[in-house]
Amino acid sequence: MRVVADDPRLELAEAVETAEEALRLVPRLRPDVISMDICLPGMDGLEATRQIMAHFPTPIVIVSDRPGGGAAHVSMNALRSGALSVIEKPQGLTGSAGAAVAQGIATQLYIMSQVPVIRRRLMQAEPFRHKGMWSRPLAIHPRILALAASTGGPTAFARVLGDLPPDFALPVVLVQHMGQSFMEGFAQWLDQQVALPVRLAQHGMPIARGQVLVAPGDRHMTVGPHGEVLLHDAAPVQGQRPSADVLFSSVARVFGADGLGVLLTGMGEDGVEGLGRIRARGGYTVVEDRSTAVIHGMPGAAERAGAACISLPVHEIAPHILRAMAGGPVPSQDPLAG
Repeated sequence: MRVVADDPRLELAEAVETAEEALRLVPRLRPDVISMDICLPGMDGLEATRQIMAHFPTPIVIVSDRPGGGAAHVSMNALRSGALSVIEKPQGLTGSAGAAVAQGIATQLYIMSQVPVIRRRLMQAEPFRHKGMWSRPLAIHPRILALAASTGGPTAFARVLGDLPPDFALPVVLVQHMGQSFMEGFAQWLDQQVALPVRLAQHGMPIARGQVLVAPGDRHMTVGPHGEVLLHDAAPVQGQRPSADVLFSSVARVFGADGLGVLLTGMGEDGVEGLGRIRARGGYTVVEDRSTAVIHGMPGAAERAGAACISLPVHEIAPHILRAMAGGPVPSQDPLAG
């Protein structure tokens, strides 16, 4: 409560101790953003998130204790249920360090309060249609798939990777902007959602076809010249570490025209420059369309910068990649794409 009360950008509408009370008040108060704990008496934060997003769509930020396996799993499922972000509850911080953490949480809440959300619904599987699109043969022959996302990423990753077959022929590397303490839980959660094995990357680990390697928290991840992942502690890029720009740029450098980059939902512009480098080297690049992106900031910036070969709803991205790799006809928005 003090984090909200002490920030002039925010106004505390109500503080309650149970999910049931929150569900009763949301229709009347219509808050711009909800900060929700996972562990609540009675109904937990996961079910509360589902119900709020089903009936009264509101930006929800999950504030969680330092997660062990169980808590991290619940946090990831809350994101899948419609929460926009998960942040770690500060523990015992005082002085300037505590003030900085509180400021970060308040800023996150303020940013999320500006995000328009829609009622949670299952993504429809119908083919995407867009004025000006056409079908034409497209054959790509990538040797690696690199993905990145920020806000809304866990759900988007689960959909894209979940639509890939268990015998998918490429190694997969990905960056998700998330607090360091959540990354191991995120990798474990994603591993349970998709057929491909998902692991948290370690320095020097070789990439392998059909395996997903996730950048750990607070370290940049690149692909080395011998097909290994390299982790390092260079300064944040676009305010992020790990950075999508850093990963994508390494894919462009090592794989050139054999790189395949996908930029999903998220705030800011991380990934735009790196995705552009993949495309400039002859690789193929996909961004998530605004019709499904929780926040269209990163993919929208990539479109404007000319870094994207095509923009697609999240449920069309994996089928598009599979058709293109098989040399079949695919929709195209850009006559130069591919």
